[in-house]
Amino acid sequence: MTDVDKALARLGLSLPEVVKPLAAYQPAVRSGDYVYTSGQLPMVDGSLVAAGKVGAEVDPEQGYELARICALNALAAVASIAPLDQVVRIVKVVGFVASAPGFTGQPKVLNGASELLGEVFGEAGTHARSAVGVAELPLGAPVEVELIAELAPSGKTVLV
Repeated sequence: MTDVDKALARLGLSLPEVVKPLAAYQPAVRSGDYVYTSGQLPMVDGSLVAAGKVGAEVDPEQGYELARICALNALAAVASIAPLDQVVRIVKVVGFVASAPGFTGQPKVLNGASELLGEVFGEAGTHARSAVGVAELPLGAPVEVELIAELAPSGKTVLV
């Protein structure tokens, strides 16, 4: 069991199946030592967990939990390209929050994703981030998260 597996187990989590693309794209692609994920929605077992705008139909605390699901789905996408024990660092997270008019708590919602990555990877999970409020997301999702992960050169295993 890798350190990442142990961290996920400690949190009571396991990697889900990679979410099937909704259109013409790949869940993740590798370029050199980096894996770029497509935007991940809060999908569990192939279904959207919640729909609506944060600050209206979805409260910020639920948005935070949905962002955690998105980040877990992003990790599954990374793991479809390379074992997670090869991740050197999570470099960047971009999060989109479908926001009700006047809602400005996007950074706190996206902390759900950021804090999960920190819990899983420790210092290597700290990253640059953008938290963007948008009018709509695919399928009416409240949150969408994408990330960039740096891998160890030549596929060497890194202990996190």
